Amino acid sequence: MADILIRNITIMETQPPFTVTENADVVITGSVIEKAGKGAGAGVEAEKVIDGSGRILIPGNVCAHHHYYSGLSRGMLISAGPQTDFIQVLKEWWWRLDRALDEESVYYSSLICSMEAVRQGTTGIVDHHASPSFIRGSLSAIAKGMEEVGVHGVTCYEVTDRNRGMQEAEEGVAENVRFAEEIDSRLTGGEEVLTDAMIGGHAPFTLPDEALALMGEAVKKTKRGMHLHVAEDKYDSVWSHHMHGDDIMTRLDRFGLLGPDTLLVHGVALSQKEVALLNERGCFLAHNGRSNMNNHVGYFPYLPDVKKLVIGTDGCGGNMFEELKIAFFKHKDAGGPWWPADFLAALSRGNTLLESAFRGRAKFGRIEPGYKADCVILSYQPPTPLRSENAATHFVWGMCSGDVESTIINGRLIYENRHFTCLDEERIFREARHAAERVWAAADRIKA
Repeated sequence: MADILIRNITIMETQPPFTVTENADVVITGSVIEKAGKGAGAGVEAEKVIDGSGRILIPGNVCAHHHYYSGLSRGMLISAGPQTDFIQVLKEWWWRLDRALDEESVYYSSLICSMEAVRQGTTGIVDHHASPSFIRGSLSAIAKGMEEVGVHGVTCYEVTDRNRGMQEAEEGVAENVRFAEEIDSRLTGGEEVLTDAMIGGHAPFTLPDEALALMGEAVKKTKRGMHLHVAEDKYDSVWSHHMHGDDIMTRLDRFGLLGPDTLLVHGVALSQKEVALLNERGCFLAHNGRSNMNNHVGYFPYLPDVKKLVIGTDGCGGNMFEELKIAFFKHKDAGGPWWPADFLAALSRGNTLLESAFRGRAKFGRIEPGYKADCVILSYQPPTPLRSENAATHFVWGMCSGDVESTIINGRLIYENRHFTCLDEERIFREARHAAERVWAAADRIKA
């Protein structure tokens, strides 16, 4: 007997080639899709039967770069100094927040960010974490929140020397390795694990050569990819030229940190030569249009040249419908050549990134047999015909997170008819608010 049978629904694939299949059935057994297509449910009995009439089923969206700790920053009340350039924004806001985090606040940030993502149709998150006062064990706290909600997640600790020099950098590397080994141990024990690890780093301007060397060793030891901000602002590129006499990408390559499992983030100030090296090494690059605008760091002119572009939020929530719209319209405003299909392809490539981070132990991103049952039921009523040829246009111009009716992850119906099935949402968000107040008070006492 199947676990879930969805009957008579329209399946819309969001990876190229985009396809629309009406009056289809989807059979879910365990954590994977067993059958999908017209007539797939014939003769099938299931524990849960969902009538998909008038609904659309899409593969779950993935946020390719998030900062879960930012979940506690919304409306943060602290006495911040001037924030007229990128470094001031970091020092006066984010670096004070992250130094105030403790185990409880990290855990609740993971819970609320995961829940908000699920509610908005996001089934996979690639997180990038920092909590300098609570390093060891921090990634386990994030993974705990992800798994209690039920999302597929990847996390890492952003190695940096910005507070305590190389001692801090060494502790960050150690946490990345510890967490990766924890995941490996759980998998060896036969557990089905919803999370995995990467080797994180903050940005090249807070990473001396000694730190990059340690990260390179960690990548080899754990067989994980690196997750790192690069050239988010021209300051990072200028620093690299001034302090190291090299382009950022050349410097990273020297330490063996560029490869097909590497996730680089932003890249706003990368040169065309550096983008060519990024492509040559097969790296992913996460574009975060809304964050780039908020921090006034400029627009990435070589975005269409990146072969493995993915879409992230840089901590601006987990709503990928909203993020994709912002990225698309900013691109058109900047005179860019891409259209909805190009951006939807980049968004859906987040599932390819998830497969890479999970090291091939699962397939994500399609409503097909053998793929993880990570999918979203939308109540979107198309005002014009929905066809394979215009599916991407409907996604960008019409569909939104408000259409998310139910979310299935790993074969579990986590969010049904706009309600969580097994979580006390009111209690969790109430406790998160208490944690946020403590963090704000602590951050307000910290000097930039």
